[in-house]
Amino acid sequence: MFRSLFSLSKRPFTSLNEQEILALAISSEEDDARIYRSYAGHLRAQYPQSAKVFEDMAEVEQAHRNMLIGMHQDRFGDIIPLIRREHVRGFYERKPDWLVQNLSLETIREQAELMEAQAIRFYEEAMKHVSDASTRKLLGDLAEAERGHEDIAAMLDGKHLPQEVKSEEEETAKRQFLLTYIQPGLAGLMDGSVSTLAPIFAAAFATQDTWQTFLIGLSASVGAGISMGFTEAAHDDGKLSGRGSPFKRGLASGIMTAIGGLGHTLPYLIPHFWTATAVAAIIVFVELWAIAFIQNRFMETPFLRAVFQVVLGGSLVLAAGILIGNG
Repeated sequence: MFRSLFSLSKRPFTSLNEQEILALAISSEEDDARIYRSYAGHLRAQYPQSAKVFEDMAEVEQAHRNMLIGMHQDRFGDIIPLIRREHVRGFYERKPDWLVQNLSLETIREQAELMEAQAIRFYEEAMKHVSDASTRKLLGDLAEAERGHEDIAAMLDGKHLPQEVKSEEEETAKRQFLLTYIQPGLAGLMDGSVSTLAPIFAAAFATQDTWQTFLIGLSASVGAGISMGFTEAAHDDGKLSGRGSPFKRGLASGIMTAIGGLGHTLPYLIPHFWTATAVAAIIVFVELWAIAFIQNRFMETPFLRAVFQVVLGGSLVLAAGILIGNG
């Protein structure tokens, strides 16, 4: 509702005169140049070659902005009306700079391509809504300028990012994903799956009450998830280790820890004790083999070693829980 009311306060593009269209193009070029510089700053430490691409693209946008200002001075003088994207209904939008921190290298490249494509579509559509010849020519020139941006982006990509550099940056991105998400998530899944086995199965066999066992498993899983999440986030800020955002790592570790424990806790919602225990035991078997597979697939741990570490270790913890519960 509020968004609809806000959009009504915007001006339709068809209400803009030629000077305002030119002013809108100037402000848009300025914004895009700033966005490309933000991308470059975000990528510079890990992907210096890609950062150079966006630095050069920012310079291109700045050059077009200067050209447009020159056109405005020739036609309308030095005073440029203040009109921006957010003032015009239906105009393409840009994400705030602070969201750059959450974007991957590939997503940033895709976003840059989308920026250029949006600008082209907008100017081409705008040409359909004006009849003045000089305005149509202006919009057509702007559309061609944006097409030139796409060509320049491809040229710069070839200049700064030969295939071997692209491969190197893709490998860096993959390694960063492993360090930020897979490694802490896997550690959490292992901890949640294995560390909760003993208390859950001990409680199950000691009480043979499925509801009480479920409550114990739920508290153990959630508590372990919170503990692992905070521990992962607090012990390393990622600046020296290069492991990425502590918040992202803590979230991955905490969620996967809770999931690991809840997997063999949820079956105890089944009222029949032996049915619930049999289902829980099957889920434990699947969990342990899944962890071994993930270790082998993403962490390159030899499969037999992963099986020995996880399946055998988990089985021992499970047996300890059953023995204690029957004691």
